[in-house]
Amino acid sequence: MLANQSSSKTKMRVDKWLWAARFFKTRTLAKEAVKGGKVRLEGRRVKASQAVSPGDALSIRQGWDEKEIIVQALNDQRRPAKEARMLFCETEASLARQRSADEIRKAA
Repeated sequence: MLANQSSSKTKMRVDKWLWAARFFKTRTLAKEAVKGGKVRLEGRRVKASQAVSPGDALSIRQGWDEKEIIVQALNDQRRPAKEARMLFCETEASLARQRSADEIRKAA
């Protein structure tokens, strides 16, 4: 468990979680991505104020890449990347898609 991880919190705003998990450099960028439909919770578009909790499935589109992740933990603070990586896990299907997309880009 992370040192500053909120063990008492069971929910957190999706834009704040995306920022803390280091998917976006600022909360403003995270909020704009959510507003632009680039973030989906359980397959549905959400608002930036939507609450996420451990176990939720998120789909995040960044440029050409789309990641499917499962929220593992919540944290109010932006921590080093090594610690932020413990807040989520990426699905096997998402990892396989990224590998094939990387191979296609390298071949081009």
